[in-house]
Amino acid sequence: MPTDAKLLLLDRDVVEPALQAEQVMAAVREAFILHSRRAGRIFPVVREKLHTGGVFGIKSGDIASRNLLGFKAAGFWPANRGAGGEPHQATIALFDPSTGRPLCIMDGNAITTARTGAAGGLGLQQLARQDSTRICVFGTGVQARVQLQYALKLLPQRCTVQYVNVSGATDPAFEAAFHDRCAIGVAKDRNDAVADSDIVITATPGGGALFEAAAVQPGTHLTCVGADTDGKRELPDAVLQRARIFVDDEVQARSIGECQWAPSLPCTEIGDLLAGTVSFERAATDITVFDMTGLALQDLTVAEFLYRHAQTEHLGTSVAWPW
Repeated sequence: MPTDAKLLLLDRDVVEPALQAEQVMAAVREAFILHSRRAGRIFPVVREKLHTGGVFGIKSGDIASRNLLGFKAAGFWPANRGAGGEPHQATIALFDPSTGRPLCIMDGNAITTARTGAAGGLGLQQLARQDSTRICVFGTGVQARVQLQYALKLLPQRCTVQYVNVSGATDPAFEAAFHDRCAIGVAKDRNDAVADSDIVITATPGGGALFEAAAVQPGTHLTCVGADTDGKRELPDAVLQRARIFVDDEVQARSIGECQWAPSLPCTEIGDLLAGTVSFERAATDITVFDMTGLALQDLTVAEFLYRHAQTEHLGTSVAWPW
């Protein structure tokens, strides 16, 4: 066996600058289409609550045509906030599918944030009314920010944004990040904010319904991020029953996404829409929901281009890894 094999390590300072929006969107789009064509496999998801109060998960898969195999170990540790840390933690590993040898281990936090933001952006492009100008965002954390960034980037008109947070108070840092791209302010009433919006983004820990179902008006598009574990939800009862539902993966959505609360309702995988195997012509009064649980293939396609980029640019740290 070779004794001079190397393992490439890519930390946050290498990963973050390489995550350009256009490349990430292209990689995520490719992941959805590969999934639609069943040209890439996703393995059963591990998602378990821990005695520490955290949630630990593993998403893995492979793309045979690309000789790509890997997993992401990730989860949510809410107590990290008290220590000044990020509650979402993720690490991605790529392997040689011919030998099982690890090729690269990289920081997965920024990748998870970027690929989830790009997925929400692709869903918005496909499903939201393109004359949308009013956005309501639940949450002011990392994922709320990236979802709003993609929405403002992709919508052709200048938008008005209302945001809802736990305290109900103004969040100066959140507003400062967007004030030059939109008119933004904290919502006085969450139900009124939903009723007055064309697009609703829910990016919270998924602890329960965030608003009343009657607040959702005809023509609204909802991007739902926070329900990714058994028992989590952000939507109230009766919203899904009124909506055209789109998901990244039907099985995952029905087990850990918003669809776990209405598993018998029909839904469409977004990859089928992007691949052109199904069509959707939005009526002005349609309510659309994109229930995102996150695909391993998204992590793999993004991680692959980062790995190739690092090799080309001689980035990261290479360590001996004999086998």
